[in-house]
Amino acid sequence: MKIRDILGQNRPTLSFEVFPPKTEDKYETVEAAAKQIAQLSPDFMSVTYGAGGGTSRYTVDIAAALNNEYHVPTLAHLTCVSSTRQHVACVLKELKDRGIENVLALRGDIPKEGRTAHDYRYASQLINEIKQSGDFCIGAACYPEGHVESANKAEDITYLKEKVEAGCDFVTTQMFFDNNILYNYLYRIRERGITVPVVAGIMPVTSALQIKRICQMSGTYLPSRFKAIVDRFGDNPAAMKQAGIAYAAEQIIDLIANGVNGIHVYSMNKPDVAERIQESLSEILGRGTIE
Repeated sequence: MKIRDILGQNRPTLSFEVFPPKTEDKYETVEAAAKQIAQLSPDFMSVTYGAGGGTSRYTVDIAAALNNEYHVPTLAHLTCVSSTRQHVACVLKELKDRGIENVLALRGDIPKEGRTAHDYRYASQLINEIKQSGDFCIGAACYPEGHVESANKAEDITYLKEKVEAGCDFVTTQMFFDNNILYNYLYRIRERGITVPVVAGIMPVTSALQIKRICQMSGTYLPSRFKAIVDRFGDNPAAMKQAGIAYAAEQIIDLIANGVNGIHVYSMNKPDVAERIQESLSEILGRGTIE
């Protein structure tokens, strides 16, 4: 099933993200975690993809298993920063052959050693290519706080508009911890004529170390209420995990109450985190209690 059709049902949706292993010896562990999350019957799941296709084999395998064995609509990530057009064409053919209908088109992070191919410069170019390669539903990323490489937020929205005009069906946000940031962003992009569904990306922070990495990578704004949670519980792993999940659940409830129906949880291959998030939202999502 195509994700654009799921998002078009005008109801709250909940999806989870998993990432493939970097090495073959970790594959079975990651696959088992992904399948545990699939057993929660989310509206869809996404599977990430290493820059330059470093984990492309595992991405396709895990996505196909979730889609074909567990019948969970699956969104396969595809990055182009270091890929040739030939490599992208091969990946798209395999996704199509294995029944994957949804692709999240990303530029990806530029490798520290520099680019190894120059076929793509922007995600919009990849989106255009996917659009011409078959009947895929295409997602893209968006950045409520602005992409770190954009000169300003207005420029960043211009790039988003280019993605939509190239054929993007929906967008998923980078993580954020203050819902007002998303509400303001939605107002700005709608003013610019961007009307595709926006799925809110939520990260349940379960350790103090995790939040340090997040801030180093993306410079995400941390509201004082969230900082207080980290300061109070950061040295107590069990308490921090519980507080982080509770904070994420409260964010999601507020988003749904304010008309943001698409919720995507960066579940970090943690089935217990995914399950506790879903349990806390069972009545809101209209699914009753999980047995």
